[in-house]
Amino acid sequence: MRVAAIDQGTTSTRVLVADTDGALDIACAVAHRQIHPHPGWVEHDPEELLTNIRRCLDAAGAVDAIGIDNQGESCLAWDAQTGEALSPVIVWQDNRTADAVSRLQANGAASLTLSRAGLPLDAYFSASKLAWIIDHIPAAKSALDAGRLRLGTTDAFFLDRLAGTFATDVTTASRTSLMNLETGQWDPDLCELFGVPIACLPEIRSTVADFGRINGVPVTASVVDQQAALFGHGCRKPGDVKITFGTGAFALTVTGEHIARAPDKGLLPTVAWAIDGKLTYAVDGGVYDAGSAVEWARRLGLISDLEKDLEWFDTAPAIERGVVFVPALSGLACPHWDRTAASIFIGMSAATTQADLRQALLEGIALSAADVVDAMHGHVPIGGSIAIDGGLARSRYFAQFLADMIGRDVIVADFDERTAFGTAQLAGLGAGIALPDPRTASTTYRPRIADATPLRRRFHDAVSRSKSWRDLSP
Repeated sequence: MRVAAIDQGTTSTRVLVADTDGALDIACAVAHRQIHPHPGWVEHDPEELLTNIRRCLDAAGAVDAIGIDNQGESCLAWDAQTGEALSPVIVWQDNRTADAVSRLQANGAASLTLSRAGLPLDAYFSASKLAWIIDHIPAAKSALDAGRLRLGTTDAFFLDRLAGTFATDVTTASRTSLMNLETGQWDPDLCELFGVPIACLPEIRSTVADFGRINGVPVTASVVDQQAALFGHGCRKPGDVKITFGTGAFALTVTGEHIARAPDKGLLPTVAWAIDGKLTYAVDGGVYDAGSAVEWARRLGLISDLEKDLEWFDTAPAIERGVVFVPALSGLACPHWDRTAASIFIGMSAATTQADLRQALLEGIALSAADVVDAMHGHVPIGGSIAIDGGLARSRYFAQFLADMIGRDVIVADFDERTAFGTAQLAGLGAGIALPDPRTASTTYRPRIADATPLRRRFHDAVSRSKSWRDLSP
C-alpha cells in the first residue's frame, strides 16, 4: 500500500510517496515565488500553491491515503461559496502587524495570550495577520458582511478547495494565538482580543482524522511541518528533541501530557500531535532566519556553490578570529522575541575574506540554535544527542560547529526527508497502514572542545548590538 505526503513548505511543495515495503520516493518538488511587496512583508500566491499541490499529487500516482503538512502560521482569507482567495497568503515571516501587536502589548494583552494560547504577542503568529486582512482588504470585509468569509491557515484553504473540508488540525490551530492550549478549541476571548470572528474559522480536528477525500483518496492526517518532522524523527518520549534547519531553524522537544510554559525563556508550548483524541504537547523554540540567511547570501554573490562553499572550512572558527554574524533578517525569535533587531556582520577588517563571511554565516545560525537548546534544557531536560535535518544539516562544518557549541552529539541521518516522512506516518496511522522506519546510515558529530563559553559570550555581545535597530512604526 502507498501513502502520499504533501510537504507544503515556505519555499517549495514536494510529495513523498512511502509504501509498506519500505520504499521512499520524492516524486515531485516545485518551488514557488517569494513575494515582498514592502520591506518586512512576505507573501505567497494561494493559487500557485494549490497548483503545485495538484501537480505533486498527480506525480504521486495511485495511492491509498494522503497526508498534508503546512507552513504553520501562514494564513489567508477566502470566499466560502466560490473558494476564491480574497487575500495573498501572509507568510509566517511577515511582520506587517508588528505595530498593531505593539499596541496590544501596551494595552496589557500579553497576559491573556500567554495564559490561554501559551504564546507571546508577536507578528509571527496568525491572529494579527488575520485581523489585518479584515481591516485592510476590502474584498475580505465585504465577504464578512455578506456572511461568506472564511479565515484560516493555509491547510484549511487547501483542504477546503481540494477535499471540500473546512477544517484545520490542532497542531496548526495551536500556532495561531486563537486556540486555548488546554481545551484544543478556539477561544472566544482571544478571538475578540484580535478582532477575528470565530464563526469564520475552521473546525479544529485531531492530527489524525478524516479530512475528506481528494480524487476519491482519503486525507487522513494534517499537521504543521515542524511537528511532522518531530514525529518523523521518531521523537515520542518527553525529552526527545529535533532541530530542522529549513527557511528558519525550529527545535521541538516532546513534553508529553505536560504543557511547558516558559515565557521568560522565550519558549513556546505547542501541540505536538493529537491521535485518538489524546493531545501530546511539545515545547518549541525557533530562529527566524536559517536557510533564508543562506539564500540571502547567495543572492548577494557571497555564495556561488552551496555544497562547495559551505561544506567545510579548514581555518579556525570565524568567531574565534573576531568575525561574527547575527542572523536577524526577520528579527530575533527565541529566546529574545525582538523584531527590532537587524542582521549584522561585525569584526571585519581589510583582511576579511568572502570565505570568512560564509563561515561566520554558518556559525551565527548554529549559535542562535544553541541558544534555543540552552533555553529548552533549562526548562525541559533533553537527551544527550540531538537529531537535525534540513539543508544546513548537509554541511559537515555546520553540524560539527553546532555539536561544539551545544556540547552534545549531533546526529545527521542520510535520509533527511523527516517532515514528509512524519506526515506519511501520521496519514498511515489514519488509514491503518503501517509504514516501516527508514533504515539508513547516519553520521554522529561529537563535541571537540571542552568549553564553548568564550565564543558563546562573544556571540551574545554581537546579538546585543543588533537589537533595537529597526523602527517598526508605520
